[in-house]
Amino acid sequence: MRDYLDFEKPIRELEEKIEKLASAESPKSGAQDEIRKLRTKLAQVEHELYAGLTPWQRTQLARHPQRPTTLDYVNELCRDFQELHGDRLFGDDRAIVGGFARFNDRSVMIIGHQKGKTLKERMQRNFGMPNPEGYRKALRLMRLAEKFRRPIMTFIDTPGAYPGIGAEERGQSEAIARNLLVMSRLAVPIISIVIGEGGSGGALALGVTDRILMLEHSVYSVISPEGCAAILWDNPAKVPDAAAALKMTAQDLVGLGIVDEVIPEPVGGAHRGPRAVADRVAKVLTNHLYQLTELSTDQLVSQREQKYRKMGIVGRLVPVQA
Repeated sequence: MRDYLDFEKPIRELEEKIEKLASAESPKSGAQDEIRKLRTKLAQVEHELYAGLTPWQRTQLARHPQRPTTLDYVNELCRDFQELHGDRLFGDDRAIVGGFARFNDRSVMIIGHQKGKTLKERMQRNFGMPNPEGYRKALRLMRLAEKFRRPIMTFIDTPGAYPGIGAEERGQSEAIARNLLVMSRLAVPIISIVIGEGGSGGALALGVTDRILMLEHSVYSVISPEGCAAILWDNPAKVPDAAAALKMTAQDLVGLGIVDEVIPEPVGGAHRGPRAVADRVAKVLTNHLYQLTELSTDQLVSQREQKYRKMGIVGRLVPVQA
């Protein structure tokens, strides 16, 4: 059963009318003509609605409960996935999944956030919010990939790192900072793709990579729109304004030079056509992986450093004259 977002109400109403007419035991005369008209209208409404999405509406799509997760992409794109567990220090964080797999007959390391689908699974996965042991597990796997000269692909989909007291006591900020440091110097190609929500340092801990890709309706930001609205205005009604101000959509970020490529989604979002999205992701990953594997280790690390040094530069500073 499809879950509808609030702004998708016109689509839900049309689809319900079509379903009611199509399922009638004794359809009235002219019902097929009416269904055709409704389907034509539905296609038009969908095109207009999704072509003019606001940043807040894109954020809602990025969080859609039926949106494909990291493991969904692993199952579609890879074979022989061997999940590895634990950080060898504290425990195994199920909000982060990772392991070796074969992608296009090449051995790669896959690491990603995992939110889960059902409420039970989401609770087990802590709603995709990793603890320090999750980031230390990711770090262990990245170092393992470097040891065996395997490219790394990370899938980003998290509201942010878990902010609980226990996480802070076990060194949440240190774990994230160490990931940033190590990823900046890894001697193997590393590609990240934001498949849903990329929130704050919890996302960045898997995002210091040679290529940053985003799905069309994903978001990537230093803070959630709700958090931004609470800090700046102390007003939940300002959440849509915060989403627009944060420049968190894929379209904004590719324009700012943060993201390297935006991958189109089917009309309505990735959950409406997961197989089609997986095919597009596979093609883009294959292209970028081929480009990166042609580089030497020195070139790889040097280009990665330059990529991040350029971020945030908006123009040359003009000295103030007395």
